[in-house]
Amino acid sequence: MKTANGINLTMLCDFYELTMGNGYWQSGMKDRITYFDVFFRNVPDEGGYAVAAGLEQIVDYVQKLHFDEEDIEYLRGRGIFDESFLQYLKNFRFHGDIWAVPEGTPIFPREPVITVRAPAIEAQLLETYMLLEFNHQSLIATKASRICRAAEGRAVLEFGSRRAQGIAGAVTGARAAFIGGCAGTACTVSDQIYGVPAAGTMAHSWVQMFNSEYEAFETYCKTYPDNAVLLVDTFDTLRSGVPNAIRAFNNILKPRGITRCGIRLDSGDMAYLTKKARAMLDEAGWTECKITVSNSLDERLIRDLIRQGAQIDSFGVGERLITSKSAPVFGGVYKLCAVDAEDGTRIPKIKISENLGKITNPDFKKLYRFYDRETGKAEADYICLREETVDDTRPITICDPVARWKKKTLDSYRAVELQVPVFLNGELVYDLPALPDIKAYCAAQLETLWPEVKRFNNPHEYYVDLSENLMNLKDEMLNSFGRRNSGDAAE
Repeated sequence: MKTANGINLTMLCDFYELTMGNGYWQSGMKDRITYFDVFFRNVPDEGGYAVAAGLEQIVDYVQKLHFDEEDIEYLRGRGIFDESFLQYLKNFRFHGDIWAVPEGTPIFPREPVITVRAPAIEAQLLETYMLLEFNHQSLIATKASRICRAAEGRAVLEFGSRRAQGIAGAVTGARAAFIGGCAGTACTVSDQIYGVPAAGTMAHSWVQMFNSEYEAFETYCKTYPDNAVLLVDTFDTLRSGVPNAIRAFNNILKPRGITRCGIRLDSGDMAYLTKKARAMLDEAGWTECKITVSNSLDERLIRDLIRQGAQIDSFGVGERLITSKSAPVFGGVYKLCAVDAEDGTRIPKIKISENLGKITNPDFKKLYRFYDRETGKAEADYICLREETVDDTRPITICDPVARWKKKTLDSYRAVELQVPVFLNGELVYDLPALPDIKAYCAAQLETLWPEVKRFNNPHEYYVDLSENLMNLKDEMLNSFGRRNSGDAAE
């Protein structure tokens, strides 16, 4: 997999993945089967949920994993890698298994979103790129979901390319924003590559290019009569911008019988200006003219504008969406949870820390979501050992995994396993959905969450519980480590 400038993305890895791979090779552990979980620890913006995204790009990366001769020469030039290891890399490809929740799924802290089962070197080399795509796109999809919910059904367009952190930040960021609920993007190449609808009309420079504001509006209406959206705040929104827009609509569109048009504001008091503009447009008979606003918007400002009665039909959201400015790091991690012994038995692994949030859940696991049969709402997620199954014809008691005294019993529920197989024995077995289908799936899944979970402030904590067997295993490993009281790696 190469970028436009010829960089092999296989080399987009932390250097320690290569040094560890070389070490596994020399110590005879290259074929040791390992199990890794991708999960995250905290929801951005102290929200109640996040949205999974980035799987399509991860799939593409895994399918194209390889080392070019120039990559091998670079590694040879470092002088620390065994020559037989470099020869192994020449024919490198992924042979393992990957399971993941589908893109657009609401996800919660500490649950396995992606699970990798593969030989040690192969699994280790996936870490950086897998986390890069998962963290970035899940971050932007989550932010977009919050912003779109604040808009209460009004269209939101992603306008952030020029403020994004690099090319990928703009291009795949627009894709993730679409999954999270945005109607489209200003980023043309995201439309070309992924089919995210690109839209846009004019900048202030268009208005400034002409001898008058009216001439700029008149020319634009003549050029694009079926999509005349005029930027009205270059000089004075209410004294010249809106009146000149109305004049252009009357002179150019009205004779053609066109009533579909719009204005956009990019500055000023949006609540006050849109209410005044709406009254002026309606009085002039342009009741179907839509009002779009942009300029440093986010979910909280959008919510306040709507509460203040602003007359806004759609929003253009830029830097605060494409960078998730209020919470710019997602915090997903890639952690070893089990290793196969030489006899094929599985050995659970755990990471222990004085920071309780960094203690991992051991062993090869799977993830269920429990939906109430009557309401269809998601009530809890349930992490269990891979061999376990859930009988949803029987009641189950769910506990808060930290405050174990907080419990609720589910009597009538439907248990759905969330992870789906993506790769088996190195072969892709998952049909990647079309992007509009991912967006629709995301919207439908968000509807299964209770409003209390989706609150912006102090959301209800969604239950993510561990099965009794998994909890007992975790406790046993923690207690065993405490008894040994040594620096040896925990097993």
